[in-house]
Order: sequence, then C-alpha cells, then structure tokens
Amino acid sequence: MWLSDKWQDYELLDTSDGERLERWGDFILVRPDPQVLWHGRRQHPLWNKAHGVYRRSREGGGSWVVNRMPESWCVSYGKLTFKLRPMGFKHTGLFPEQATNWDWFSSLIRARKEKYPDREVKVLNLFAYTGGATAAAAAAGAAVVHVDAAKGMVQAAKENLALSGLGDAPVRYIVDDCRKFVEREIRRGNRYDGIIMDPPSYGRGPNGEVWKLEECADDLIAIAAQVLSDDALFFLINSYTTGLSPASMGYLLMSRLPRGLASTGHVETGEIGLPVTATGLALPAGGSARFWREP
Repeated sequence: MWLSDKWQDYELLDTSDGERLERWGDFILVRPDPQVLWHGRRQHPLWNKAHGVYRRSREGGGSWVVNRMPESWCVSYGKLTFKLRPMGFKHTGLFPEQATNWDWFSSLIRARKEKYPDREVKVLNLFAYTGGATAAAAAAGAAVVHVDAAKGMVQAAKENLALSGLGDAPVRYIVDDCRKFVEREIRRGNRYDGIIMDPPSYGRGPNGEVWKLEECADDLIAIAAQVLSDDALFFLINSYTTGLSPASMGYLLMSRLPRGLASTGHVETGEIGLPVTATGLALPAGGSARFWREP
C-alpha cells in the first residue's frame, strides 16, 4: 500500500461504524466511508467533539448534521496550500490520500527537469477537480493543462494555485468534457509527457448520458494514451470504484500504451491509504495504477 503519511495539517484520527474521524487543520470532522466495515471501536476522545458531522440519508444523499465549521479555511501540504469548504456529498474539496501520488509524479518531473533543464515537461490532468495534482505538478516544474467539466471546480483550482504561490505557473485551465478535449488534442497533434487521470465512479457524458467508470475505463485509457509523447514520463490512473481493482487498471493501462513506451517502462499497481492514529493501522482509500519510465 502507498501511504500518504507526510501530512501535518491533515490527520485520520480514528475509524469505526462506517465513519472517519479526521483533523483538517484546526477542525475535527466526522464523515462516512464505505471502507470502514468494523464496529464499536471508537477509541479517540474527539468523536463527540467534532466541528462537522456528515450523515447519509436512507432516502439517498445526506447532509452536514453538525456544522460548526467556517465557510472556508486552509490547510497546507509542504509548500502547497488548499482552501477547504464543507461541500455536498461529504466532500471538503480535497482528497488527502492522493498526496502519495503527488509525491510520486513530482519526483519524476523534478528528475526529468534536472536532467534536461531547458526541456518543458507537459502534463495533462484530466478530471482535475480542485487542482491538488495540478498544484503538485506545477510546483515540480511542469507545464500543466488542467481539465474538468465543472466550472466551479476549475475556479477553485485557480484559487488553490494562487494560495500556493503558483498563480503565474504555466497552467492552462479548461472547462470541458475530458473525453471530448482529448479527442480534439489528438486531432491537433498535441502530446504530453505525463497524464494524470482521476475519474469519478459515476458521471454524465456530454449528452447527459450516465456512465460507470468500470464500463468505460478501457475506452478512457485508450483515448488518453494517444496523446502521450514518444518520450513520455508517466501515466497515472486512480479509482475509488470497488469494481475496478488496481490490478485491473494496470492491465488496462499496459495493454493500451503505445508498444514503444510499454516495452521501455514499468507499471505498478496498488492501494493508496492513510495511517490511522488511534490504531496504527492503515485505511485503504482507493487504488492506483502507475506507468513510468526513467527520467
């Protein structure tokens, strides 16, 4: 398991009864998590002192049943700073477990830049949300194209990069359907040295049709692989979908890469996770498949 264990402003304090107890900066939150299958093991004393508690509804959806949080506040990861907000469907605007992936591809970008300081490293971030991965890649020295279909999320990404001192970094922000954007990039002949893909488990296509990631992952990977440069550095795909295992994503990734790249690189697969303070164990929080080549 790849652990995101370098946080100072985020801490997974405890887990039990389908919920996480978390510290986000100075605020304590309780949020549902389907991976927390164990019961009656609430060890941490802060379970009853949360500033925010999100509960699912039996009718679907859910709400913050306790909300003593500010409208927004900031947390930092290394030199990166992110604005958090209590959002719908339990979210805060950041996935802290992704930090291990940020560190991984950032080290590859830095190594490539050290080896070829005058050469641009172009990275495409698809389903880019509020820009955690975009900020990490830009801080490492990459030129990033950030694509998300939600205008509000793209605006939040711009704010996060500005907060991180990256407001002038070479980042293009695109509000668009990710598949349609990549199809246009193929026609335009644009290529990228790195691709980051973190699609939702469920989504809607450009005509409103509902799609499930496990049913369209192969197609998404195949299309995105066509914009990899001949000397591509990495391709990361992440999933929170239980029906799409890391090993399956790795198989799809390796089978869809251009043959010249696949034969000269490596594919690794595994769960990503967060250490739990109360127990010393690690909570699984999704899975990733990583292709990479020597910088």
